[in-house]
Amino acid sequence: MFRSAVAVLLAVSGASSMAQMSPVGLWRTISDKDGVAQSEVRIVDTAGVVSGKVEKITDPKAKPGEKCVECKDERKDQPILGMEILRGLKKVDGKDVWEGGTVVEPATGTVYRAKVTPIDGGAKLEFRAYVGAPLFGRTATWIRIQ
Repeated sequence: MFRSAVAVLLAVSGASSMAQMSPVGLWRTISDKDGVAQSEVRIVDTAGVVSGKVEKITDPKAKPGEKCVECKDERKDQPILGMEILRGLKKVDGKDVWEGGTVVEPATGTVYRAKVTPIDGGAKLEFRAYVGAPLFGRTATWIRIQ
């Protein structure tokens, strides 16, 4: 009986730690330029495709009700709060890496290719935004909130 309970406990704890090696969750975005917390983004997985929306804006320089005036797609002039900024990422087979999607930078309207990798046991998310090849871009580290 005791061994069964231990086996179940180990299986459950192993499954929860594996779930953390996913980008799914709520993340505090940190600027790679000045280290300021900018927002909270909720990342979800829908049928194997990852996307993310801004749930809260925390940047002290942000204006209430700010819109993406520089966006060039259907997000143009839409509020940044609630905006889907991350789209179309898929898990790379056999790796804890999601890529193939895009991220929009609301301040400039620029759409970058995106690659995300959970690090530190899933407590952080290495977020790479780039044009062309990943070599030509920048990396930010997001912090898991939940």
